[in-house]
Amino acid sequence: MTEQQLSLTTKAEPVGSVNALTPRRVLRFIGTGNLSLIGALVVIVAIFAWLNDGYLDPANLAGIGEAVTVFGLLAVVQTVVIICGALDISVGSQAGVASVISAMAFTASGSNAVLGMLAAVGVGVVLGAANGLVIVYGRVNPVIATLATLAAYKGVAQLISGGKAQGFVLDNDVFIFLARGKIAGLPVPVVILAVVALAVHVLLKYTDLGRNIYAIGGNDTAARLSGININKYLIAVYVLAGIVAAIAGIILTARTGSGQPVSGSEGLELKSITAAALGGCALKGGKGTVGGTLLAVVLLGALDNGLNVVGVNTFWQNVAQGALLVAAVVIQQRRSGERAVGLPT
Repeated sequence: MTEQQLSLTTKAEPVGSVNALTPRRVLRFIGTGNLSLIGALVVIVAIFAWLNDGYLDPANLAGIGEAVTVFGLLAVVQTVVIICGALDISVGSQAGVASVISAMAFTASGSNAVLGMLAAVGVGVVLGAANGLVIVYGRVNPVIATLATLAAYKGVAQLISGGKAQGFVLDNDVFIFLARGKIAGLPVPVVILAVVALAVHVLLKYTDLGRNIYAIGGNDTAARLSGININKYLIAVYVLAGIVAAIAGIILTARTGSGQPVSGSEGLELKSITAAALGGCALKGGKGTVGGTLLAVVLLGALDNGLNVVGVNTFWQNVAQGALLVAAVVIQQRRSGERAVGLPT
């Protein structure tokens, strides 16, 4: 049974308590599976605040928010892909291609920022659709297919850019606003992440499309028998991943001031998968929430920033991310009761 089906079986609260902020309602909103993430976040923040007085400064907290935006967007859409029972290892490379295209189109069009962004989104649609078509009609495992396109798209970004950063966009008001602007006191990239996350949350929780995505990941055979066109959904999910990866690439271009073929997008796929797994996504599909993923994104951002603030070698960040991913998968296996590989039942 999927999360959506489980949610339908919960007992409705009395009408008079709809607006009451009871502990049960708060717990339901947060999700019992995310309590450990909240606890871990509190511990991490407390430790780094104790080690460095400037950790909780508003400027540093805003920096954390901006730093997690790019991989946060990829983690949100990775959540959708994983819930559907698939995986997209190529999202980082797609962001790199989109970053280069946005800057090159911007330069070629005479500093037209809108045209540059539309070109990047268009490329994101093409790359995402290519992933979906290879998986569906080539009958290739999603992990193998997107591992191949990870390398292919990285090569494409390097070929069209000559392996160098392209263009300069920080003389344009639109890109300056994306990089440094604020809306209601929040950095624009953070607002974009919040809007995308809210839209994906609504899609998954309140639409038939979202319920079908959960159903496909939970039991694809039952979903097919119920009349869901799994092939179309898979292609659509990968197209969505390409679009969001393009948005991440545009933000990357705005932040760095130029199109980045590799340097800005390297390792984003691992971060996105780690955040989704930490946030409660079952890697076999059918389970996961955007809220849990966002908590994990904040947790990873707080950890990375804390290690930098206290002067720990940045290479340890990769070690920490790998350890967290392993821990998340181990916890999932224990909770599901599945037999460990190579061990007796």
